[in-house]
Amino acid sequence: MSSQDNAPEISVIVPVRNEAGNVEPLIREIAAALAGRSFEIVYVDDGSSDATPTELERLKGELPYLRSLRHKASCGQSCAVRTGIRHARGRLMVTIDGDGQNNPAYIPALVDALIAGGAATGMVAGQRLGRKDTGFKRWQSRTANKVRASVLKDGTRDTGCGLKAIRRDVYLALPYFDALHRFMPALVKREGFEVGHVDVVDRPRLTGVSNYGFFDRLWVGILDLVGVWWLIRRRKRVPDVSGGGQNAD
Repeated sequence: MSSQDNAPEISVIVPVRNEAGNVEPLIREIAAALAGRSFEIVYVDDGSSDATPTELERLKGELPYLRSLRHKASCGQSCAVRTGIRHARGRLMVTIDGDGQNNPAYIPALVDALIAGGAATGMVAGQRLGRKDTGFKRWQSRTANKVRASVLKDGTRDTGCGLKAIRRDVYLALPYFDALHRFMPALVKREGFEVGHVDVVDRPRLTGVSNYGFFDRLWVGILDLVGVWWLIRRRKRVPDVSGGGQNAD
């Protein structure tokens, strides 16, 4: 029997950098949320300098559904997500931030919405309510989201939420670049798929401080925004393919 025969249905991808105190509590919450389902949890340690890799190694010996990968040096959140999905074995991917602000209790709702959407739906994005950031950061996020929505018309209120469910084949068809995870709804639509949405309630991080920069600072993401706009403009038509059969040897 091949390893693919034992592949789980769901792979939960968790990018982390210097989140040692959040690793075990979040893993336990994810596993509880997916109890009774076929799943794996894939952590990608993005060049941590704290005890994050030690924690992951300790827990891997105890939890058979846990896998971990490590970047020797930090390559950023989008790269960590991509590493996780490329090495994942499931058909359905769920991404979640590693700081505990995303509540794993919403994962089943995201997965169920993705399944219910059928082949037409490529992704379901979490939409945060009751954000726990500072007033200034919330203002930055609102401003960036308004500008993004007006330019890309992706129909998504909040692309910064780490909670997303996406079919693996759909993700791997997207053009890759740094900050891809912030533009996934627009790019999934570019590939001809629908994007669903599920409201989720934000919560404070479990421990520690933020380790990644924020797209919410509009001036950081403006070039990426222009680039995604260009990619969408250049995609003229999504082909409707029929027929097929076996290829000749």
